[in-house]
Amino acid sequence: MLVLKDIHKEYRTGDTVVEALRGVSLAFGSHEFVAILGPSGCGKTTLLNIIGGLDRYTSGDLAVNGRSTAQFKESDWDVYRNHSIGFEFQNYNLIPHQTVLSNVELALTLSGVSRDERRKRALEALDLVGLSDQVKKKPNQMSGGQMQRVAIARALINDPDILLADEPTGALDSETSVQVMEILKEVSRKKLVIMVTHNPELADTYADRIIRLLDGQVVSDSNPGAADEAEPSADVRKQKTSMSFMTALSLSFSNLLTKKGRTLLTSFAGSIGIIGIALILALSYGANAYIRRVEEDTLSAYPLEITQQAMNLTDSLSSLMGLSDAEKTREDGKIYSGSRMTNMMSAWWSSVTNNNLRNLKAYLEDEKNGVRDLVSGIEYSYETPITLYREDAWGHIIQVNPSATMDAAGVSDVLEMSMSSAGIFSDTLMTESSRRLNVFAPLLDNRDLLRHQYDVLAGRFPESMDEVVVIVNSRNELSDYTLYTLGLRDQTELAWQFEQLQAGNEIDAPPMEFTYDDLLSLRFKLVLNTDLYEKRGDRWVSMKDEDGEYLRTLLEDAQEIRVVGILRPSDGTVATSTASGVGYLPELMKQVVTRVNESEIVREQRENPDTDIFTGKPFDTTRDDILQALKDMSLADFAKQYGAMMGWPDEIITQLNTYSGLLRLIPKEQILQFMPSVLPEIEGGSYTRNMASLGVSDLDAPSSIYIYPKSFEAKEKLTDLIDAYNDAASEENVIQYTDYVGLLMSSITDILNAISYVLIAFVAISLVVSSIMIGIITYISVLERTKEIGILRAVGASRRDISRVFNAETVIVGFGAGVIGILVTLLLVVIVNLIIHALTGLSGLAVLPVRGAVILVIISVVLTLVAGLIPSGIAARKDPVEALRTE
Repeated sequence: MLVLKDIHKEYRTGDTVVEALRGVSLAFGSHEFVAILGPSGCGKTTLLNIIGGLDRYTSGDLAVNGRSTAQFKESDWDVYRNHSIGFEFQNYNLIPHQTVLSNVELALTLSGVSRDERRKRALEALDLVGLSDQVKKKPNQMSGGQMQRVAIARALINDPDILLADEPTGALDSETSVQVMEILKEVSRKKLVIMVTHNPELADTYADRIIRLLDGQVVSDSNPGAADEAEPSADVRKQKTSMSFMTALSLSFSNLLTKKGRTLLTSFAGSIGIIGIALILALSYGANAYIRRVEEDTLSAYPLEITQQAMNLTDSLSSLMGLSDAEKTREDGKIYSGSRMTNMMSAWWSSVTNNNLRNLKAYLEDEKNGVRDLVSGIEYSYETPITLYREDAWGHIIQVNPSATMDAAGVSDVLEMSMSSAGIFSDTLMTESSRRLNVFAPLLDNRDLLRHQYDVLAGRFPESMDEVVVIVNSRNELSDYTLYTLGLRDQTELAWQFEQLQAGNEIDAPPMEFTYDDLLSLRFKLVLNTDLYEKRGDRWVSMKDEDGEYLRTLLEDAQEIRVVGILRPSDGTVATSTASGVGYLPELMKQVVTRVNESEIVREQRENPDTDIFTGKPFDTTRDDILQALKDMSLADFAKQYGAMMGWPDEIITQLNTYSGLLRLIPKEQILQFMPSVLPEIEGGSYTRNMASLGVSDLDAPSSIYIYPKSFEAKEKLTDLIDAYNDAASEENVIQYTDYVGLLMSSITDILNAISYVLIAFVAISLVVSSIMIGIITYISVLERTKEIGILRAVGASRRDISRVFNAETVIVGFGAGVIGILVTLLLVVIVNLIIHALTGLSGLAVLPVRGAVILVIISVVLTLVAGLIPSGIAARKDPVEALRTE
């Protein structure tokens, strides 16, 4: 079975050579009890280690079952030790942090045996040595004899061909020694048992064969025989041993539990870097999330606004602030006139342009352009008014939309004059200013954003065009302007209050309270502009100036609009798409436009475009007439004669007359260049004015477009898309618009990210340092577990298995460091959020993302694993013989 042929073993130390074995040749049978005797240093243990594959012979050959080991690789010796050899050591060499059962199972784990099979065979081996009731004990809880019997059970667990016992009774009393020898004698009936001992009496009593060594040579052999002449066994090299990573984790985890304090402190030290990075990540992530919310909320309140008539303020101011390219030469001694006023008025006038919103709307709604992916919503505004009435508590029929509150206060003329002055001739700008005075406003067509921005105090969000919601501010308040507009306060008070203010007296409005039911019970009546005309004969007559009975009768059959919910801005919302007041769905405007366009009076006017349906007479003035008059007249005279026809307010006409001297400074070419853009509004005389008074609009041609980007980044992409649209459009279709959030810096996020990256870089240094520290501690663990390395190698563990054990240890420490770091960070996040809330009022600013936490734990594991590669490599390269000698 086992043959040694002229085995030599030399140990070299510098130039010194020590021969431990000198030409040893022996043959062993498959089942005999062989005792090797000799003085200390004669080569007994060296011979045993060579037979067991722990040490390599210098020359000669070792044959197992007829196969030479001369060409064995390291992995072949690992398999040989695991499958063919069982070791029993004088000092037991049990792994102290493993239970008795785990110690015995160890060799089987390297053979790939299943857990249940391992347990079954381990219990059988322990039962054979009489320790089946001690499976849960640790080695330090047992006597020397019990530990030696555990070592025998471990040696037999894998059913090896050869059992090697090195001084098995050297540390035992005589009674226990007899018990151990009896077990070995029983084992030798089926296996080859080779025992090294200093006790000749035990050898004479139990051994079948006694071999004596002296100075590395065999000096006597009581029964020299020959190896069994059996068929060669299967090539041991084709079998494989491999420790699973779970086994490595179990070994390392058990070892770490024996040093709980050090392991915990090591993991905590390794977690410091993780804590720093996790805190920065939590603050950065939370701040970025807050900025995104601010961006979305802000952009929902300040959209990209594109109107039919736009004033390019950027170009206008640039032209005023810019210097002339050509420097003018001035002579000393003379005073020259400047052209600042002329330049200013020319720049102001030329900055007004007319936008083709029909084409732009089609472009925005084309899915191929990708606009919808960048916006929270797009709102289209039309000249068609949504006229709503209700009867207040005092029995008055009041118009709640468009708001008539300023009319009731007697200040509408003053406001209209100031808006007209600001907007010059722009009806669109005036319309938009008036729009902002209305209490009713469209809700953004984005239900998810609305649910994010508002909390429902009562009722629900609207679902159809005849449903609206009341929106209060964060303090559950409605402004007095809203209350007057909705008729919840008596509008007749306003005129008296205005008179008191003009007289220098103070006014005071008593506070009011409303229940949710009070507001949910509000009902409004929808009246179309076309409903306010009746046909009498061949003409249509306006009923607006009739007494209130006509309106009361009209309201009885008018469509009802009801309040279905009360909303309040959510906590933390910076801005909302709709201010406090009443919000309605965009479908309401579409319904109103459609009904107006389909009305009888509008249909008749369209069928007779040359006849005024209100007078029954043809339209007189033509576009060419107006253009010719503008060429022939001053602007002030033109305003007197044609201003009313063009729909200009009386205040504008008066101001043009007042400042007629200044207006003469504006080049007529500038006026003629601008005027055609506004003439389509009155094309065909008063036909357009008639259609406007009826509230006619084209759903494909809005008067204004409000685009709500999702973020600043999306806004930049949107402006790029509009720029691309302008580049491809003809000159008359180029769009001018106002970007109210253009001054807000989108680079805030970039700056915050840059700061975060710098801080993370600094903290990462501590993470690397802590990883190096873990590597050093792992190396200390290698030194502490050197004997365990020898034990594992003795039962067949490969170098890779040893490396895996210590890699598993660093993985556990790294995982512990990562988890501790995340748990401490979560605790600190709570504290940080409390501090931030106390200082700024912001809630939940610091948020550690789950994905970020997982990644940080993985980073911790990877860094500690990398830091432990060198110590684990050192452990794998340790000589098993030297490792077993370590105490």
